[in-house]
Amino acid sequence: MNDIAIRVVDLAKQYRIGRKQECYKTLGETLSQSFTVPLRKLRSAFRHSNGHRDARIWALRDLSVEVKRGEVLGIIGRNGAGKSTLLKILSRITEPTRGYADVHGSVSSLLEVGIGFHGELSGRENIYLNGAILGMRRNEIARNFDEIVAFAEIDKFIDTPVKRYSSGMYLRLAFAVAAHLQSEILIVDEVLAVGDAQFQKKCIGKMNEIRSGGRTILFVSHNLAAIQSLCSRALWMQDGRAIDDGEPGAVVADYLKTATMFVGNKVWDDPGEAPGGDEVRLRSIRLIPEADTSVDRMNTGTPLVIEVQYWNLKPDTQLNLGIAVYNQEEICVFSSHSASEHTWQRKPLPCGLFRTECHIPGNMLNYGGYRVSLLVIKDSATVVHRENDALVFQIQDNVEDRNGWYGKWTGVIRPKLYWSTELLAPLNSRDEVRDVVDVYSF
Repeated sequence: MNDIAIRVVDLAKQYRIGRKQECYKTLGETLSQSFTVPLRKLRSAFRHSNGHRDARIWALRDLSVEVKRGEVLGIIGRNGAGKSTLLKILSRITEPTRGYADVHGSVSSLLEVGIGFHGELSGRENIYLNGAILGMRRNEIARNFDEIVAFAEIDKFIDTPVKRYSSGMYLRLAFAVAAHLQSEILIVDEVLAVGDAQFQKKCIGKMNEIRSGGRTILFVSHNLAAIQSLCSRALWMQDGRAIDDGEPGAVVADYLKTATMFVGNKVWDDPGEAPGGDEVRLRSIRLIPEADTSVDRMNTGTPLVIEVQYWNLKPDTQLNLGIAVYNQEEICVFSSHSASEHTWQRKPLPCGLFRTECHIPGNMLNYGGYRVSLLVIKDSATVVHRENDALVFQIQDNVEDRNGWYGKWTGVIRPKLYWSTELLAPLNSRDEVRDVVDVYSF
């Protein structure tokens, strides 16, 4: 029991759509509404009699999960899966409809930019206010104050009202307060995604530091590379329920298989029913990852083989295969054809079953979804068959290549190029360094 930081049992949360939330009223408003209530009830009854009812949705349904002390739990899922609702219940911002959530230890949460800040107060005052809300003593806040300001990079504006801060300044200050105050549990929502690449790297580094200190972290993100690198465990949520829970790499792989239509193997044993025509018929198209990797765990470093088996039905025919690989934006990443294959290059094929393979090296494709278009070409000019969606697959990110940075890796391809650095001339003294600075100073 003592090693459990969070226990969630049969948790459910229902929201009503189309009805305003009740708010506090003045005495005058209460007296005024007492005269209008009968009319509103009559209008409501008429509206319900015509089939117009307040809709209800379940943001969470019978969710049960335990998080141990010192564990880093990454929570993934599509928008609307119930991730943020769960965090709000754990942060005591909202109450569940049924079930319960026990949280053992102090909690600091970063769910929205600037939540818990008062716009009229300065950054300095908000640090103390937010720290007090999180249950920290004044001397504890003071002890961490300079480090918070340095991390947030707002020292010039620390006495400026935060209503004049940019969204980036807001975010840096909010994360700095939540991360530096010594709560036992840190809850972080996707709010980190609004920061720039430099700030994201800084936050990830701080979370790594927190993790090594043995504190419990709940981290919601669509950044699957960060989930796999930072978290010791992942929870996949869908429609308010837990779909998968376990090792981050395996959970992410299962999640991606549902997010992308996967077609990694097509087989036609009967030539009469296989796609093609009088000259050629397909038997199979397969995507084969090399290096003992399963198709659901392919990442940017995995070498791939596209294997095509086909029947040549007419003797003395010259055939070539061509592929075009498209990403999710329908950009053609590359195309290639088998004309460079040495065994049958420019040679007529006899009738029979053939196998042609295209080898795609690792560290070429960027992470994301892809589809392969296959062409069968006769005499290097005539397309005798086209298979537009021959294969559809997903490439995961290779966390080992990240080196602590988790921003978007730009580019339609992701080659691992050779780089080299060498020392040309050492500077052996401060005077030599100063001479170089003087030369290049304007």
